[in-house]
Amino acid sequence: MGLIRFLALRLGKGILVLFAIAVLNFLLVRAAPGDPAQVMAGEAGAADAVFLEQLRERFGLDRPLPEQLWVYIKGYSTLDLGFSYRQQRPVAEVIFERLPATLLLTGAAFGLSLVLGVVLGALAARRVGRASDSAITVAALIFYATPLFWIALMSQVVFSLKLGWLPNVGYETIGANLTGAARALDIGRHLVLPAVTLGLFFTALYARMMRASMLEVAGADFVKTAHAKGLSPAVVTRRHMARNAILPVVTLAGVQAGQLVGGAVLTETVFAWPGIGRLMYEALVQRDYSVLLGVFFISSAMVILFNLVTDLLYRVVDPRIEGGA
Repeated sequence: MGLIRFLALRLGKGILVLFAIAVLNFLLVRAAPGDPAQVMAGEAGAADAVFLEQLRERFGLDRPLPEQLWVYIKGYSTLDLGFSYRQQRPVAEVIFERLPATLLLTGAAFGLSLVLGVVLGALAARRVGRASDSAITVAALIFYATPLFWIALMSQVVFSLKLGWLPNVGYETIGANLTGAARALDIGRHLVLPAVTLGLFFTALYARMMRASMLEVAGADFVKTAHAKGLSPAVVTRRHMARNAILPVVTLAGVQAGQLVGGAVLTETVFAWPGIGRLMYEALVQRDYSVLLGVFFISSAMVILFNLVTDLLYRVVDPRIEGGA
C-alpha cells in the first residue's frame, strides 16, 4: 500500500474516532453533577435565581441538550472550541497558551523513558542472571508498582526541600526576568523533577518489555547465524537483536504516549506546572465545561496523532512491514 493512501486512510479513521470521542465527552461531562452558572454566581457573590437564569441564557446552558450538542459539534467542525465561562476568553486561546508547557513536559518524559527503557532492558538481557540484571529488574518492578503521586511528593521532599538541588514547583523562577540561555536553563531545572517523575513508570515498562523481547530474539536462527559468522557480541546485539526486539517496544510506546497527557494531570498539579493537565483539573473544579471539553478534544487528537506516528515509525524501523488499512 502506498504511503499517501495509508496516511489518508489513517487520517480518515482518526477523524471519525475523534468525532465519536467528542460526542461521548460532551454527554459524559453534561451528565456529571454541578452547574457552572452556580459556580460563576458564587464567585460574583450573587446567587439569586434571576442572576443564575441570566448566566445560563448568556452561555447557552438553558437550551435543550440536543441543541447544545449541535452547537458544540458545529463549532468543533470549524475548530471553534467555544468560550471559557471562568476566564472570559476563547477556549482555544486558553489551551494553546498552556499546550507548549505540556508538550515540553511530556516530550521530555517520553524521550527519557524510551531511551532509558531500551538501554536498560538491552543491558539486562545481555547480562541475564547476573547482579546487574537483577538490579534493573527489581528497580523496574518497584517503579512500575509505585503510585505516581508518591514518587512526585517524595522527589520534592528529597531533592528540593532536603538537598536543595532543584526547584520543587513552577515553570520558571518568578520575578527573575531571565532571557535567552539563562531562561532556558532555569526552565530546564524546573523541568527535571516533573519529567523524571512522569517518565519513571514508563521507563520501567519499556525496560521490562525490551528485556523480554531481547531474550526472545536471542534464540532466533538469524542471531545464531550471526554468531557463527564470527561477529562480535556487541555487533550482534546492536545490528541483529536490538533492531528486531525494539518493535514491540515501539508499539507499546506509541500506545502509551497518549497516556502521558493523562499522567500529566497529576504531575502538573503536584509540581504546579502550567500545562493543560493542570488546566483540566482547574476546569473540572470550576465546572468550566467548555475548557474541559476542549482539553479532552486536544488530548484525544494528540493520542490519534501519536498512533499515526507509531505506524510510520514501524515502517522506518522495519521496512518489511506494510501499513494495513
